[in-house]
Amino acid sequence: MDAIILAAGKGTRLRPHTETIPKPLLDVQGRPILDWIIGALPPVDRLVVVVNYLAEQIEGYLAKQTHVKNWTTVRQAEPRGTGDALMSCRGAVMSDRVMVLNGDDLIGRADLAKLATVPMGILTHPVNEPEHYGITFRNPDGTLEKIVEKPQGLTPPQLANIGGYMFPRSVFDLTLPLSPRNEYEITDAVSQLAAKGPFHVVAANYWLPIGTIDQWTAAQTADVSAAK
Repeated sequence: MDAIILAAGKGTRLRPHTETIPKPLLDVQGRPILDWIIGALPPVDRLVVVVNYLAEQIEGYLAKQTHVKNWTTVRQAEPRGTGDALMSCRGAVMSDRVMVLNGDDLIGRADLAKLATVPMGILTHPVNEPEHYGITFRNPDGTLEKIVEKPQGLTPPQLANIGGYMFPRSVFDLTLPLSPRNEYEITDAVSQLAAKGPFHVVAANYWLPIGTIDQWTAAQTADVSAAK
């Protein structure tokens, strides 16, 4: 199994802190966010990190980290969404399966290990404000029926997509449509694969989003033991 971490974004909601430091390298309790993520990965054959904004800093960190020896970066020339970032890794992934994670949230080590056990899957976590997230809907057997972005009027809690995926290598054979945001979305890859076979909805017990300054500040005193 290979792993891809999407770390090309500018982290605009965390400015001014991300004006000189890429978001994945912001510290949480003395460790860069990216270090927490890589450290929580199950054993992988190869790590691919997608970079763009302040890429040299991320590459410098990767050269020093000791979690994964076999790593490489893919530079996303013109960031056009998470789907584009995924597809840019087509030539870098060597394994038949690939775990894909966002480069800005902490997820429990046990949850990533559980995700690694399914052929295809998506990590979810309950949220009380479903209108702010991509919400997963399940078939009677617990597999994914669909993902709806920021739905209105749902009774909380609902299961949100938290940016962790297990894909077969065939994901790179898909053609993704351009979304209304003029980007390519990784969730379109999920939807296409779910239409072809069982796509497992995997419940995560630990998720610490770090998308805003308030969340980053709160993370400094949060319980992060599940991510160690």
